[in-house]
Amino acid sequence: MSASRRSGTTDELGPDEPERAGPVGPDGSDLLAALLDGMDAALCAFDADGVVTHWNREAERILGWTAAEAVGRHGFAGWAVREADAEEVEGRLMAAMQAPGRQVHEFALLTKDGGRVLVRTQSAAVRGPDGKPAGLYCAFSEVHAQIDLERSIALSEALFEDASWGVVLVDADLRPAVVNAHAARSLGIGRTSALGRPLGELLSQGVEELESALTHVLAEGAPPAPAEIWVSVRTPDGEQRRCWRCGFVRLASPLAEEPVPLGVGWLFQDVTEGKQAEQEASLLRFRANQLHRAARAAGECEDPREAATVHLDFALAGFADHALIDRVAGGAAPVDGEAEGPVRLVRVAATPSGAPGPSLLAGQAGLPVRYGQGHPALQCVERAGSVRASVGAVAAEQAREWALARQWPGDAVHALCAVLRSRGRTLGVVTFLRGGGRSQFERADAVYAEDVAVRIAAALDLAGVVGRE
Repeated sequence: MSASRRSGTTDELGPDEPERAGPVGPDGSDLLAALLDGMDAALCAFDADGVVTHWNREAERILGWTAAEAVGRHGFAGWAVREADAEEVEGRLMAAMQAPGRQVHEFALLTKDGGRVLVRTQSAAVRGPDGKPAGLYCAFSEVHAQIDLERSIALSEALFEDASWGVVLVDADLRPAVVNAHAARSLGIGRTSALGRPLGELLSQGVEELESALTHVLAEGAPPAPAEIWVSVRTPDGEQRRCWRCGFVRLASPLAEEPVPLGVGWLFQDVTEGKQAEQEASLLRFRANQLHRAARAAGECEDPREAATVHLDFALAGFADHALIDRVAGGAAPVDGEAEGPVRLVRVAATPSGAPGPSLLAGQAGLPVRYGQGHPALQCVERAGSVRASVGAVAAEQAREWALARQWPGDAVHALCAVLRSRGRTLGVVTFLRGGGRSQFERADAVYAEDVAVRIAAALDLAGVVGRE
């Protein structure tokens, strides 16, 4: 049946109505028919007597009855509802004309091929010009589709309110469009303050890697596994280094004929503590293995001084760029109160300054190293404890002058001095040096250096005993 019949209007002009000039556009009935047929929900309408007046394409898709077969029937009895249920269904539907607002019901309808479909309906009265009910409309959808929609909405709301991980919707321009509470806390900013801002304003490091991942997802789709990205977050308290385990999904509009990218759903969880613990455990295993290998190799050295350089070489791997061993002139530092002058240190061994290779033993001349007053190595001997030093944030030329003034290689910017003690005596100091490409020494590094120093001190003490014999 035509759209004009369904809407209760006619396309004919009245006898007193002049014909309009100009282009012919859709009249009210055509527009109404197009709107009804374009709806995603099934819709039918009844007049005050319960006769079907409208039936759209989605209703036809769900039940199989065409508009020509449905419009003009009285109620659903005998065709869209079983006879046994017809009275109850019709009563619940027609009651909506007298009730305020919308009425929601669930009941089973019959398809044209005899099947049954459980639907959820929303019914409301249609008022006439006099304000009295002139009929009603009934929008319905399959219950499982409605439940799926409600679940999707509930999931979305839960993710953006109660999720224990960060959820950010990023638009096609790679700017946050929606941010949940957890993500806002992780970014150190309010939920609304983050919206529309470039990621570079929120993160100081890791932005390129994150934007590359988002661009890939927009173009190719979600990656097969989560990715771990290290970032530095700009916060009022300064930058914070964090590791986020990230998952990505591409968002596309379900309303378009072809997929239209709406952006990317970015989910992340802070795994910084776990990654740091994992890295520390891996580092401890490596260093313990290096100490074990060094002890095995040093045990095969006939010369105790050579054994000391073996310990030094094994300790350098992944730990420092240069290392020096200095021994107290005279064999050991004097006991407190017995010193007759300043402590002097004599070079025993050092890593080569050019191409990498094993540490080299110094000659037997025994000339003291020209360390100035307050030198970290001298402080280490005086305190009998570890000393750390760094050049700080200065220009490259100033950093070089700082290193050369302390008799170190010109590329050194971080130093760690560990005291060499054996049999209750201070024998000297071992110095580890790092270049500008490494971080400064931490407390955990000092502990490792002290373990190495114990082994070097034992070897040097043995060398002194053997030399006297």
